[in-house]
Amino acid sequence: MTTPTEIPALKSLEDISYLDENGKIPEFLQGQIGVYAIFNSDKILQYIGYSRDIYLSLKQHFVRQPQGCYWLKFQTITRPNRTVLDEIKEAWITENGLIPVGNAEDETLWNHPIQVKPLMTPEEQATYDNTDEIGQEKLLKQVARRVEEQILSQLKERGLQEEIRFNSKLKASGLLDVK
Repeated sequence: MTTPTEIPALKSLEDISYLDENGKIPEFLQGQIGVYAIFNSDKILQYIGYSRDIYLSLKQHFVRQPQGCYWLKFQTITRPNRTVLDEIKEAWITENGLIPVGNAEDETLWNHPIQVKPLMTPEEQATYDNTDEIGQEKLLKQVARRVEEQILSQLKERGLQEEIRFNSKLKASGLLDVK
């Protein structure tokens, strides 16, 4: 835990595997408030964020950007305080020397639900363009289910051994996000 005056250097924190030996995201981070840094397989910083529940945020990032989620470092605080969280985040970005890709040009990919419409096949796009609103919703659900299967397969290949559930209400809008 930290107080507002003590910001640990990112390089001083322990590298933790994104998935533990049981194929799970570190469960001890459930409900923990803090700042976290995510690194790829080469330990290159990809993203820095903060959350009221680090575990849930890590799960969402893993679903959205599994190829960038191999290692993490974190710092927890006892009470939610946006100023403190921002100070730690900014100190880590400064220490890194450049803004991580997930906090810059790829910010949407790391922080927003997955848009399935751009992932349509040419056939699906043609059907979508030539159908009414109800047909479009049905097609978006089908595409979302197909993309969901691909994501779950990718996560399993990475060794994930915990259940990932997507918000089914968003699928008709062409969005995939962790429930």
